[in-house]
Amino acid sequence: MTDPVLSVQGLSVETRDGVRLVDDLSFDLAPGEILGLVGESGSGKTVACRALMRLLPEPALRIADGRVALMGQDLVTLSEARMRGIRGRQLGMIFQNPTAHLDPVMRIGDQIAEAVRLHEGASRTDARARAVEALRQVGIPDPEARAGSYAHEFSGGMRQRAMIAIALACNPKVLIADEPTTALDVTVQAQILRLLMDLRDRQGVSIILITHDLGVVAQTCDSIAVLYAGRLCERGPKRGVLGAPAHRYTAGLIRCQPTSAGGEGMLDTIEGQPPAVSAMPKGCRFHPRCGAVIAVCNTHQPEQTARGPGHIAACHNPVADAAMTVSV
Repeated sequence: MTDPVLSVQGLSVETRDGVRLVDDLSFDLAPGEILGLVGESGSGKTVACRALMRLLPEPALRIADGRVALMGQDLVTLSEARMRGIRGRQLGMIFQNPTAHLDPVMRIGDQIAEAVRLHEGASRTDARARAVEALRQVGIPDPEARAGSYAHEFSGGMRQRAMIAIALACNPKVLIADEPTTALDVTVQAQILRLLMDLRDRQGVSIILITHDLGVVAQTCDSIAVLYAGRLCERGPKRGVLGAPAHRYTAGLIRCQPTSAGGEGMLDTIEGQPPAVSAMPKGCRFHPRCGAVIAVCNTHQPEQTARGPGHIAACHNPVADAAMTVSV
């Protein structure tokens, strides 16, 4: 079996008051794998991935426990100076809102070239050539000319492509994509997702795709990790998790997903709201919204148990059987 390019073990992130926003998160990411990190807004997806990048707003948030091993090197213990050498070069991130993360007074080509010069010591000429090639790889038309453009001269889809080009400029081993299709129209969403899959196939980059859209997961991902209130509910191959979910929360998310087959009446929903970070329930964090609670759910966190090859779930009263409800 191939060693994982990224191994996260027991990662916990807490506030300065000791409230855990991410609690005991563990997963492995194989070379060339696309992992979908799924959950409602506020489930801890973005906080977890910013922790992987060591981009938490300290001292408001900090890594309280755990290990993040990138090709065997623990990122949690690195100094900030050494971590700056990892970001961009081995570990890249596509942020959710490209407009907020692109410099409005710096040309797009210069922003890409800056990363190449910083991490690889390239000359201005070589860095500029790399920037043009990066824009070409992500499908920007006439990249030589567009490298001289500013962010406001790009459409929303082109700004997202430019963000991907910056993240990939130094050929990182792992790319974190934080809801990269948010606020884009359906056609552009499909183009961005196809681009990510194509980059994985051509360059072998491993991708963590943060999303709340199971349709996106079904189209693009190899495996899924489901978060609820900062806890890992379920993790496994895409077909196993979507075809036979074991955790009641995962099953609820799938039932909420519109299908191409259509139907009558209202969409299913999960009743209630995720808990406030300052008032996490005892026991299973999902039990106040679960329709299949048993006594132990109220008092004890469920342990992760095997549900099939590579498929684990943390549920005291798992779904016994489920028909496939999302096309994969």
